[in-house]
Amino acid sequence: MHVIGVAQFACVRPARTYDGVPTPLASGAPVDMVVVRENSEGEYVHVGGRVARGTPDEVAVQTAVHTRRGVERVLRYGIEAARERRGKLTLVTKSNAQRFGMAMWEDVLAELDCSGIEVDVQHVDACCMNFVRRPESFDVVVASNLFGDILTDLSGAVTGSLGLNPSANLDPTRANPSLFEPVHGSAPDIAGKGVANPVGAFLSAATMLEWLAPSGVPPAAGAAIRRAVEESLAARESTADAGGALGTSEVTAAVMRRI
Repeated sequence: MHVIGVAQFACVRPARTYDGVPTPLASGAPVDMVVVRENSEGEYVHVGGRVARGTPDEVAVQTAVHTRRGVERVLRYGIEAARERRGKLTLVTKSNAQRFGMAMWEDVLAELDCSGIEVDVQHVDACCMNFVRRPESFDVVVASNLFGDILTDLSGAVTGSLGLNPSANLDPTRANPSLFEPVHGSAPDIAGKGVANPVGAFLSAATMLEWLAPSGVPPAAGAAIRRAVEESLAARESTADAGGALGTSEVTAAVMRRI
């Protein structure tokens, strides 16, 4: 399982606006972006420790690990994704403060073939501001494990609800299984109340079916789920977080009817 987890290095998290879902954006501009989060190393590897715990002399060390191999492979994935979408890649770093690991991300990108696409590099603080100020300007965004985690929560907020966002943990080589799940977090305040948004789960299933198309799954299968979700949201058959008044089971039934 550990090998599979390392192989699923591209965490792909799209976010877009939908008809029928209110957003906090004053401009009302349509948003359609994909954040590619490096998924196997970076700030979330367990390198470090704590000594003298609980005493005034306690020291905690948390080390981010960025390898050239890991950085290059996720950047290559992002470049190809940009070529297949609208032709723009944004790399998110913080090289002005993290001058070793984050600077390597920028150096590696400069060495890769980015022909045919527009390349943009933004520091994470500026990128957060621009996700709010002009999210419609983003196409494919590539970021480290930590920055990608933070930015995808923000992308859900500006497009209407985190509950709408699917996620794919991919091994682009297809040598190992990939994993599909909604973007999520802990929400004990709504546990057991039947109000959680199921749309992210539906769209994760659609993404999985599209990924499995080379194995013989009909391409129309994923498209049918996406169409049913879009129609339900446009009719405001959605949970409260997405501007509706239905519960989880009611939204599920509405989507299933349309499929």
